Amino acid sequence: MNESLLLLDGAGSLPDKIYTRVVEAILRGDFSPSRKLPTEGVLADRFGVSRPTVREALSRLRSDGVVESRRGAGSYVVRLPGPPVPIATPIKSLADIERYYAFRTCVESGAAAAAAEFRDAADLEAIRGGYEALSTAMEGGHSGIEEDVRFHLAIARASHNPFFVASVETGVAPIRQFVELARSVTGKKTLERVRTVQAEHLAIVEAIARRSPGDAAEAIATHIRNARRRIFEGTPVP
Repeated sequence: MNESLLLLDGAGSLPDKIYTRVVEAILRGDFSPSRKLPTEGVLADRFGVSRPTVREALSRLRSDGVVESRRGAGSYVVRLPGPPVPIATPIKSLADIERYYAFRTCVESGAAAAAAEFRDAADLEAIRGGYEALSTAMEGGHSGIEEDVRFHLAIARASHNPFFVASVETGVAPIRQFVELARSVTGKKTLERVRTVQAEHLAIVEAIARRSPGDAAEAIATHIRNARRRIFEGTPVP
């Protein structure tokens, strides 16, 4: 079936249809948790669409926390799909940006504190892996958006609190939105900026590693305050 025919097969965009078909395949057991997904090319052939269409569908699956991409190793299913993720509250003003960062500080500080208390060895490995992947991406001149989201999700999952996990998962879209906004406002990241951001992330990792809930909460609150400041640097206030 080519893309034009698939578009006639019900409502929704092509990436939406591929997203749905991959989810259906996961639920059938074709692609089970912890297993590697077929390559973009194989999925494109399977569903009769182009690779960019598959890539967009996989991007949405990553945003929803269903799959994750591992540099040089492909995409893996990390959890079974659940109910549709709620649509993120739209950001319409500078005041909304302030509210978003206030919300993010509360949620992620709590998640980091819980992660420091309840994390296990596998959780710590995932957090460190997310940190290393983000360093590699940013120092290589890439945006690091996917890696940043994966890092923050790893912290939430290490809390072993489904309410923190759900809050961060449903906040993935605005997190991505603000990473993009930061890039558009500040331009290409300098190596100094990359190292500053990663020093903030490392402080979070180290606090969680030494099981210090207070330090972990403060480290992530400091990082989010600095992220907010970086968003507003050079932004004209109307």
